[in-house]
Amino acid sequence: MSIESEMSILTRMATRDLQIRYAELFGESTRVHNRTWLIKRIAWRIQALAEGDLSERARQRAAELANDADLRLAAPMPKTSIGTAVRTIQQPRRRDSRLPEPGTILTRPYKGQDLQIKVLQTGFEFAGDVYASLSAVAKEITGSHCNGYLFFRLVQKGNDQ
Repeated sequence: MSIESEMSILTRMATRDLQIRYAELFGESTRVHNRTWLIKRIAWRIQALAEGDLSERARQRAAELANDADLRLAAPMPKTSIGTAVRTIQQPRRRDSRLPEPGTILTRPYKGQDLQIKVLQTGFEFAGDVYASLSAVAKEITGSHCNGYLFFRLVQKGNDQ
């Protein structure tokens, strides 16, 4: 049977049948249920068996290259030509209409204490630390994630503003 005809058969097979075919070709079962992945792997194996796989020398060289490769932990920085300056223009962020003006102190009774949070121009101050969002402050206080606007009672539940 030609490779093309086998490929057309693969595309019509059910996932369970593809898993069985995978086991036949690779000699081991798979728990993968992704049809696309199964079809690609089976097609690769059929082609490798029909036309030949990598030679042992090529496999050893690939392994050597993989061992010597430096793994990149972050994407490379974009290169700029010498003498050009890159400047980003940041648009001023609009303040959320639910927030009071900077300098306002929010008071919230919680577990017998009156907690005070100061609204800053960019963030919120609580217990000497600055947080980026009200939710971050609420998480610090409660130990679990919750909506900061609801926790500090700036909006009512179900009220979309």
